Amino acid sequence: MNRIYDQTIKSVSQLEKAEYENCHFMQCSLSDENLSNYIFSECILEECDLSNVQIQNTSFKDVQFINCKLFGLKFEEANPFLLAFKFETCSLNFSSFYKLKMKATNFSNCILQEVDFSGTDLSDASFDNCDFRGSTFDSTILKNVNFRTSFNFSIDPSRNQLTKAKFSKENCLGLLDHLKIDIK
Repeated sequence: MNRIYDQTIKSVSQLEKAEYENCHFMQCSLSDENLSNYIFSECILEECDLSNVQIQNTSFKDVQFINCKLFGLKFEEANPFLLAFKFETCSLNFSSFYKLKMKATNFSNCILQEVDFSGTDLSDASFDNCDFRGSTFDSTILKNVNFRTSFNFSIDPSRNQLTKAKFSKENCLGLLDHLKIDIK
């Protein structure tokens, strides 16, 4: 596999199968591509569309996504070794992080509608101004997670680990949805 270092890659619709290190991808439209077994280390993907991309055994080592469209990605199929990413102003609707270890992952200004976080370890993660409408939290580890500015989540405290998780007075009603009670 070729190794590509310190490159800016702009406005492409296909990527050479390679190991990319310290690369900056800008405005790439890669939706529906097969990126299985690719390696991304210390890369930034900015204003890219990766919707429905196949990522079986793909490595994401310290990868930052900025203003990207990431609909329908099955992140649990990625290579879990050294898996680390950050999401800023991204749309991740219908994606899945099922049973991944994502400790201290940062999500800022993201749309996370209908996302599956079942069994995911999100300890020490931060969700700043994120929309969780329809997302699933089941057997999720949410220890010390910051949800203070996020909204539209429904989290059953009896089915998830919430030790020291942070919520605001305004959004804590999402912890009572499972009770099916009327709060005004």
